[in-house]
Amino acid sequence: MGEKEEEEDAEEAWLQLRPVEPLPSQCCGSGCSPCVFDLYLRDLARWEAARASKNKSLLSGQQSQSCSSQLNPETFLAFRISAMDKLTKDTYHVRFALPGSSRLGLQPGQHLVLRGMVDGLEVQRAYTPISPANAEGYFEVLIKCYQSGLMSRYVESWRAGDTAFWRGPFGGFFYKPNKYGELLMLAAGTGLAPMVPILQSITDNAEDETFVTLVCCFKTFDGIYLKTFLQEQARFWNVRTFFVLSQENSPEQLPWSYREKTRFGRLGQDLIEELVGRCRKKPFALVCGSPEFTKDMAKCLQRTGLAEDSCFLF
Repeated sequence: MGEKEEEEDAEEAWLQLRPVEPLPSQCCGSGCSPCVFDLYLRDLARWEAARASKNKSLLSGQQSQSCSSQLNPETFLAFRISAMDKLTKDTYHVRFALPGSSRLGLQPGQHLVLRGMVDGLEVQRAYTPISPANAEGYFEVLIKCYQSGLMSRYVESWRAGDTAFWRGPFGGFFYKPNKYGELLMLAAGTGLAPMVPILQSITDNAEDETFVTLVCCFKTFDGIYLKTFLQEQARFWNVRTFFVLSQENSPEQLPWSYREKTRFGRLGQDLIEELVGRCRKKPFALVCGSPEFTKDMAKCLQRTGLAEDSCFLF
């Protein structure tokens, strides 16, 4: 390997360790101290100092942590993995135990930050629990792993009984029953995660008459997460589910229950306009997926006439 290639590999290794900057939407705007951006700037300064001195030992994770069950946005708390299921070749459904019948204490749509250690180095990523807000004694997350991802290496090393460290909660979207009347949820892949607890909170509440249209974008039918949950939710009078499969093209290969509500290709302007047009009133839109997906959906929604304050991008 040449000197230039070695330098490029070294640069890539440092970039993987760089803290991920929060999205503006991840700040709740309520004056929290420390804010999610305060914590990011602290971690970024630590990373920059380590990079400048070429000393990765400074990233050895000497941050505060606790075994308390009380969530804290600044302190990492220890949670035991009670179950870990592989949903697809690269996606895991993980359950963490909570003491007794305690609850995690997140509002639907909020997320946590996971701390991972790989080769003695620290990485952090945000994940949204998919368990109901009122779940007692546990919480669950959906995690997709990537071939070259450091956090992915850490997650793939997990086994039931292991301990992982989380801090939070974070997030700027707070769902209130009957606030919007109609929600249009656009989710790609694990972008489904923040939609799940919001949807469940609606269907669990007999007094919440919010109408929901959930659009789930996946590559293939086999790759759809949480099929049983989504089918159960679609039975409620106020929930409609649609699927968009980018690498399928034959409805005959799908189960009968999916054929009428599945489209092929990519979610685009025509289908967005059709979905918005089917709503009883102008919906409030929630979008979560890759940065590219989120950006494209925001543009499509604006072209339908939805105002910027009628959308939330996770």
